[in-house]
Parts: sequence; C-alpha cells; structure tokens
Amino acid sequence: MSALAKYLFDRGNKVMGYDKTPGPMTSQLIDLGISVIFDPSISALPEDYRREDTQIVYTPAVPNEHPQLKFFIENGNMVKKRAVVLGEVTKDTIVFAIAGTHGKTTTASFLTHFFAHLNLEFTAFLGGVMNEYQSNLVQKGNRYSIVEADEYDRSFLKLSPDFACITAMDADHLDIYGSHTNMKKAFDQFSELVKQKLVVAQGVGMQGISYAVDTKADYYAQDISLGENGYHFDLVTPKKIYRNVYLHALGRHNLSNAIGALAVLELGGIPLEKVLQALGTFKGIQRRMEVFSLENKMVIDDYAHHPEEIKAVLNTISEFYPNKRNMVVFQPHLFSRTQDFMNEFVDVLDQFDEVVLMDIYPAREQPIEGVTSDVLLDLMKNQNKRKISKEAFRTTILNSEADMVLVLGAGDIGNHIQKLKKTA
Repeated sequence: MSALAKYLFDRGNKVMGYDKTPGPMTSQLIDLGISVIFDPSISALPEDYRREDTQIVYTPAVPNEHPQLKFFIENGNMVKKRAVVLGEVTKDTIVFAIAGTHGKTTTASFLTHFFAHLNLEFTAFLGGVMNEYQSNLVQKGNRYSIVEADEYDRSFLKLSPDFACITAMDADHLDIYGSHTNMKKAFDQFSELVKQKLVVAQGVGMQGISYAVDTKADYYAQDISLGENGYHFDLVTPKKIYRNVYLHALGRHNLSNAIGALAVLELGGIPLEKVLQALGTFKGIQRRMEVFSLENKMVIDDYAHHPEEIKAVLNTISEFYPNKRNMVVFQPHLFSRTQDFMNEFVDVLDQFDEVVLMDIYPAREQPIEGVTSDVLLDLMKNQNKRKISKEAFRTTILNSEADMVLVLGAGDIGNHIQKLKKTA
C-alpha cells in the first residue's frame, strides 16, 4: 500500500491514507508529504477528502465494517482494491510478477537488484524495504514492472503478468480459501494469466520451467559451500554451467529465491552473464534474515509468520551458527493462521533453545475463542518458554543469556525491533 501511495503521489496526485498504528513506514510517508491518520472515525477525515471525486484504494486487511471505508462506499466514491490499482498502473508495461506463499519479497528484490545493475528502465513495487534504496518502491523508468502477486483474497488474479515466478504453494490463508486444494486452484488461475513464461519452484506441482537448490531442475544450484555471509555454488541452466558464483545472503531458502529470480530474468530475454556478479553485492531487505549486533548479541530479524518460514530460519541458523545458543521471540500473526497451524507452530518452535511468545497480532481479525498465545505455549514441550507483553520486549532481548536472538513475525513486532535497532 505504501509503495502504491508513493507512486501515485510522485505522479502529482494529492494522497492521504489511514493506518491502524504508526510505524517507520507511516513516518516515511508523512516526511514525503503524504498525510496519514490513525483514527478510523469519519470525523477524522479532512473535509477536502470527503468529496465524491476522491478515489479510494484499500487493502483487504481493512475490514468491511471500517467506518471510513463504509462512508466512501455509501457516498458513491470510486473504491478499488489495491491489487486492481496495481494492475491498472502496470498494464502498459512488461510485467514480471512474483507469486508464492513464501519468498515473494526476496525474489522480487533480487530481480529489482538485477534490473538496477543492468540500468534497465523499470519500476518495482515491493512488499519490503530494500536496504540499498531504503524503500519498497524503486523507480527507474516504466518499460518494465516488477510486482509481488499476492495470493491473499485472490489479489494476484487482477494482474496481467508477462513473466512470472511461483516460489512456494504451502497451505495458507485458509480463512479465504477454505482448503489447500482451493488455494492451488487460484494459483492455477494465476498461471493461466501469464502471457509468456512461467517459472516454478521444483516440487510446487505446477507446469512451468523449474528451479531448485541441490536437486536437478531446469535451473539449479549445485556444489554449494558456505561463505562468510552467503554461499558459493555452481549455477546450472539449460544453456550452460556458471562456476563458483557467490551469493551474499543467508539461508538456502534465499538461495532458492535468487535462482528463481535468475531464471525468470533469463526467460525474459536478459542475459545472465552480466548479473551474476550482482549476487555478491545484494544488501538485503529489512526484516528478511536481517542481522545486526546489540550489546554483544547477534540479533536476526525476520518476517517469518508461517511454520514453513520459521523452519527456514531455523535451518539457516543451524547451518551458519550451529554452536550459538538461541532464543526466539515470536509474535503469531492472525488468529485464523494460528488456529489452522497450531500443531505445526508447536513442532517448529519447540526446536529453539528458548521460546518467548507475544500475544497474537490480529491485523484484520476478531479473536477466535480458544486461540491464544497462551494455548500455543501450553502445547509446547520446550520447558524454556514464556510469554511477554510488548512493554517487556526490549528488556527481554537485552537481558537474554542467549548468544543469538531471533525476532520473528509479521505484525507490529517489526516496529518494536526497528526502535531497538536505532540503539544498536
């Protein structure tokens, strides 16, 4: 939403918005001159925005009963979902769309990094802030667009992709889809929208040009070895083998994301030779395996909010830091997701040395009876566990005896860690 707001503002539109809570992104928008309010009441809307010619763009994360959204719908204003507007602003460009239940932001950011390295004319709308640009909107022209194709609420069916990549298709958003089967059907519909080439992660179970890590596919990494902050590997493509490539990123899931980005790039007609060296200069994304130091502790901040994503983080620290004692601070995201994957969350969280839970971040949802962080905590076998309040977040991390603290979740835990980073 914020990338779209910046894009529309930069094109001379008067833009304002509502958000539930302040954070670094809303502060950035306000600094740019975009008004942001945090009061959902109709009276909080400035008078000059209550006109009938005000166009409304909203995310499905906003509930239908939101007073301001209801006001504009009843008032007859033009009201569109974010995905519809994203489809409209990119339809006259060559669209590279990255879909999947995990890895969208990192894969799209790798692609953005490659396009920038090649000085191509493109605009990227990202779901995370690239460290290199301190932004989730990168504007360098309008020949190409790089977008994240979000499966939530079937949003990705509003796009017109020329080239696409599907990174993963694990069950998620069952509050929308009802079943994993229905979710897969939506991905099938998305694949039918792709005008030219579709790239899919090996094992996703869809037709397309495949990519993988340590498994044969159309594009894959082999002979992988650990570097100080990433991996050395050989890249095998249908055309040739590129030897001793270096990726500056932690985690085999991120190596997979990089291979997916390279595959869709080459299928888009862009030679790989000129971009492989750019893998070594990737500066990462905020809250995606982001490492920093705090009072002699290593802190890893990650957006992981699904059991498979937490598992990827756990595998990464096991690979790179096997001897460090760890503590995970996790804020579950959504009551429905916590309910759907309660046992899977228990299984993966139990594998950390120490577990700290925060209350579930509700986002758009109302509480579900019997679904709380306390219930999740009780189900865990790990005896080194506890729940904390938001107020205790800072002291919990600073006073921990762990060598490494992992901060995981997609809710406002991101705001807490940003504040803590400023003191690092």
